[in-house]
Amino acid sequence: MMAFTIAEREFRSLFLSPLAWSILGVIQIILAFMFLVQLDYYLDLQARIAGMPDAPGVTDLVVAPLFGNAGVILLFVTPLLTMRLISEERRNRTLSLLFTAPVSIAEIVLGKYLGVLGLLFSVVGLLVLMPLSLFLGGTLDPGKLAACVLALLLLLASLAAVGLYISALASQPTVAGVVTFGVSLLLWIINWSERGAGGVLEYLSLLRHYEALLKGLVSTTDLVYFLLFILTFLVLSVHTLDNDRLQK
Repeated sequence: MMAFTIAEREFRSLFLSPLAWSILGVIQIILAFMFLVQLDYYLDLQARIAGMPDAPGVTDLVVAPLFGNAGVILLFVTPLLTMRLISEERRNRTLSLLFTAPVSIAEIVLGKYLGVLGLLFSVVGLLVLMPLSLFLGGTLDPGKLAACVLALLLLLASLAAVGLYISALASQPTVAGVVTFGVSLLLWIINWSERGAGGVLEYLSLLRHYEALLKGLVSTTDLVYFLLFILTFLVLSVHTLDNDRLQK
């Protein structure tokens, strides 16, 4: 399938970029510092909560906050990785070459999407090593840890889908990055204006569904939301590029 060939090329080009390596390094340093801060907080609190019934464990006090912080940080970072996916092709006037290649628009979109997901999921893989290290001296709740990993994967997949669509609309990567961040942030905080909205804005909020999964509450509603969110923006990307192809 040509989509996987495009994904491999995109993944390699991202890893050859100094920007990608800089982002990976900075993210790991920041998250490692936050992990150690949360761990230190848990150790200070451990003696006081030891006798409490149903006391929160290391998963609740260290792992969940770590993934919560990771979601916020990657909300800022993802636009930097997605802004060049298609807008760079348009700026360099190489988009027409993709249109004339023996590959469908859907495969182009899927390939670009899978390529950037590979890099983003690499960040998650490195992040997971931090809580897994706690198994050496304590216990974790594997179910809650799995829910946190799933939450972050779905969040990144959603943010990447938004970034891809906006990159398909923009002619300049910088514009795509700024607009992607603005749209992602709006979808993150949209439930802040919940009063009088009848629950619609709350349902549309990325933060509401993300936090529910971080608590270990894996529900069909949240999973369907993320899957529909991703599918919607991928379909919009295909539609946008298909219109561009017809105009050329």
